[in-house]
Amino acid sequence: MNDRIGFGVRLGLGGVVVMACCGACGAQSLLRRDAEPVPVGVSGEPDGQAPLREVSLLLVETPRPRTYEIHDQITIIISEVSRQTSEQTLDTKKDTSLKAGLNKFPNLAKLLEAELTNGESSPIATVDVSSGEKFKGDGKYERSDRFTDKITAKVIDVKPNGVLVVEARRTIGKDTEVQTIVLSGECRREDVTDNNTILSSQLADLTVLSTNEGDVKDTATKGVLTRLVEAIFNF
Repeated sequence: MNDRIGFGVRLGLGGVVVMACCGACGAQSLLRRDAEPVPVGVSGEPDGQAPLREVSLLLVETPRPRTYEIHDQITIIISEVSRQTSEQTLDTKKDTSLKAGLNKFPNLAKLLEAELTNGESSPIATVDVSSGEKFKGDGKYERSDRFTDKITAKVIDVKPNGVLVVEARRTIGKDTEVQTIVLSGECRREDVTDNNTILSSQLADLTVLSTNEGDVKDTATKGVLTRLVEAIFNF
């Protein structure tokens, strides 16, 4: 009898222990996994492709944005086309006509005698004035320019938002001819291609100056006498 009572007590205590363990285990699921921290790349930014990189053979890496520093070089492809057309027409016309006549005038002889009478009935004086003015002018201006070239520029400043300030200068001399090209502008680093090139149309605040010096320029320039004659006959 005592053995039965002792076995029952032990069974009861064992059930309490089992229930306590089950309650503790139920508080945490065996199928749930805690979120693993996202791996960090070399640059210190989260690298979400790290798990795929370890198991996948077909993973295509996302290209990382290229960083630029002062004195780095970028090739700029210049392709500028401009066309200007302006037309103006002016046509004015003015006509003026004035006619006047003095048909009657007091008789001066009678007027001296304090007698007011009309003189002869024929007109003493007549006035007839007419004028005309007409002007017509036509003007037309048309110009088309095209400038293509390729030049390598240096990064002279990198702004906090990543915008690059570039500047280029090139001088070519041949015999007595000297050509100088100066270019400056701002661009985004995302617009620079993998070949390290960018179009001039993608530059903000673009400035392109091309000057030539030498015999060819002097020949194409109007002389002093020609400019003087044109200035006189422009009036």
